[in-house]
Amino acid sequence: MYSNKQIWEVSYPIFLGLLAQNVINVTDTAFLGRVGEVELGASAMGGLYYICAFTIAFGFSTGSQIVIGRRNGEGRYGQIGPVMWQGIFFLLFLATILFLFSRWFAKDVMRLLISSDAILEATDAFLDWRVFGFFFSFLSVMFRAFFIGITRTKVLTLNAVCMAMTNVLLDYLLIFGNWGFPRMGIQGAAIASVIAEAVSILFFVLYTRFTVDIRKYALDRFRSFDLGLLRRVLDISVFTMLQYFVSLSTWFMFFIAVEHLGQRQLAIANIVRSIYVVMLIPVNSLAMTTNTFVSNRIGARATEDVIPVIRKICKFSFAIMVVLVALVACVPEWALSVYTNDAALIQASVPSVYVIAGAMLIGSVANVAFNGVSGTGNTRAALWMEMAVLVLYVLFVYVAGMRLKLPVEICFLTEVIYYTGLLLASVIYLKKAAWQDKKI
Repeated sequence: MYSNKQIWEVSYPIFLGLLAQNVINVTDTAFLGRVGEVELGASAMGGLYYICAFTIAFGFSTGSQIVIGRRNGEGRYGQIGPVMWQGIFFLLFLATILFLFSRWFAKDVMRLLISSDAILEATDAFLDWRVFGFFFSFLSVMFRAFFIGITRTKVLTLNAVCMAMTNVLLDYLLIFGNWGFPRMGIQGAAIASVIAEAVSILFFVLYTRFTVDIRKYALDRFRSFDLGLLRRVLDISVFTMLQYFVSLSTWFMFFIAVEHLGQRQLAIANIVRSIYVVMLIPVNSLAMTTNTFVSNRIGARATEDVIPVIRKICKFSFAIMVVLVALVACVPEWALSVYTNDAALIQASVPSVYVIAGAMLIGSVANVAFNGVSGTGNTRAALWMEMAVLVLYVLFVYVAGMRLKLPVEICFLTEVIYYTGLLLASVIYLKKAAWQDKKI
């Protein structure tokens, strides 16, 4: 059974890493919020397109992380390196496919979804540069999977700080044209993010080479493409890939519905989304820890520890979220002022902040429990659970946003529905399903 100290030692570097990494989202939104509402809305639409593609790679890495965690728990360290190499081969191929698709068809796809010509053109300008990041971010998630899988997570903090500092500096230089650099606006934000991701992957490569025992994990044994091994990893990963893609696609649909409500409503949604993502950071760090601990305990044949550790982390996550929600609910205007100095926009965003804060109280427990399900290795069950809940999510967004055209804060209530359904499904699975002997 893991102690609170062990949970903290693994999760806090992930937390700090995610915090630093999300400085990119915060700074992009904060800088572009001072350029204009069109740029703010376009960065939301273009950013969500990018994230939807990125989550396919992230889903693969999560499946790989489960396999790496299981092998680490079993003490079969020499089988971790081959998983890493096959993941790198596969994700480079996937990045190339998605890059070419985006360069040829992204604008056509966005034209079907965006009603405003101004936002469409700005989104296209953003994506022209942003899609180059696929090659770097797709590789980065495999390094993240490796380090989380072996419970060596402090490097994630160092990497994310390096990436965040690069992005903040380049945002300042390229968006506004400071220090003699060209004023590039929304394109500058895209270029800054791509360069920051390139710096991230360079950091991971150098850190791994000089601080990790690469022989222990067989990282020094470069192999040719192993279709059999890739198939075994995909048996786990394909469901997480679909799960993350479908989940983010519905989030994308949310923004499409809001975009049809108007430019101001889209700007509100983008600002509140940024606050939402920041509030998710401690939850996501604990959820990743849960995933790894569950996989490691099953690998060590200590399945009796699984439910107690999930319950303990749920309590930890909820306590942290109560504090965060209290802070945000007491001073929502202060949180919003980070992203814009438009007083009317700040006041219009306050109701949505309250809705998201309430949703996160449920989400703090639901995300941890759901990652416990994934950690058992039954990613097929996790996919179907989320698919069922997302049906309700989409129906609410469609009716509230597209049919009734209700205010954005009402549309945000769909997050409450989502987390409630996810929590109930996860609890039922962990109590009733036969997950203890799942082989991967």
